[in-house]
Amino acid sequence: MSASLSVQGVTWAPSRKAPQVLHETSFDLAAGRVLGIVGPNGAGKTTLLRLLYRFHKPASGTVSVGGDDIWTLSAKATAQRVAAVLQEQPSDFALTVGEIVALGRTPHKRGFGGTTGANDLEIINTALDQLDLHGLAHRHLGTLSGGERQRVMVARALAQEPQLLILDEPTNHLDIRHQLEVLELIRTLPLTIVTSLHDLNLAAGVCDDILLLQDGHPLGFGSPDEVLSEAVVSNTFQVTARRERLAPSNSDHLTFHLH
Repeated sequence: MSASLSVQGVTWAPSRKAPQVLHETSFDLAAGRVLGIVGPNGAGKTTLLRLLYRFHKPASGTVSVGGDDIWTLSAKATAQRVAAVLQEQPSDFALTVGEIVALGRTPHKRGFGGTTGANDLEIINTALDQLDLHGLAHRHLGTLSGGERQRVMVARALAQEPQLLILDEPTNHLDIRHQLEVLELIRTLPLTIVTSLHDLNLAAGVCDDILLLQDGHPLGFGSPDEVLSEAVVSNTFQVTARRERLAPSNSDHLTFHLH
């Protein structure tokens, strides 16, 4: 199940007297669509994602999931709708992969330390299957590579059964095969997904919509072809961008050169 996402007039600064890190940003994302947030380093991508999963509270504006402002919901109710996979690697290496993925069920349990029922186990096993982690289920997190840990975090988020999935650079630390697997998973999940990506060609290939940020300002929102034009990419990233047609895939591909 997926939910719509509406961001209206959102801004954020680390304090009232500090300059804004994210300037007024608005967009509407229909349920089930994939939004890619792109921009140079320091553009405000991670800040915006933190607003979407309720880590930061907007200085102004609203973030609504399924028609409800997430700051009118409890933290638990928000966690039942929104899951996030972050760039930061987890530090609790004493837990096994299976235990980490099972933590995704926490928002759906009553009280503290609620029991794990048959339905929970089925959801956990499905998440392990989707990320090809069954063979690692009994391994401790500290014994895994960075890429394997990233896949564990995605599986934990899927076990949370969110309506909106936030992915902060989900292909970081992954080899080519697992990058492609995660991107294929993004295409097939019946969720609304917002992901930040450095690779503009990956973003154009996997996302329905693109939000381009620069210095905390939104520069464009729309289809990849509309937003990632040669002129806009060249100006935003201070490079010369060219759109070329690849053979034999017959697909568009951006190439970049220094001025």
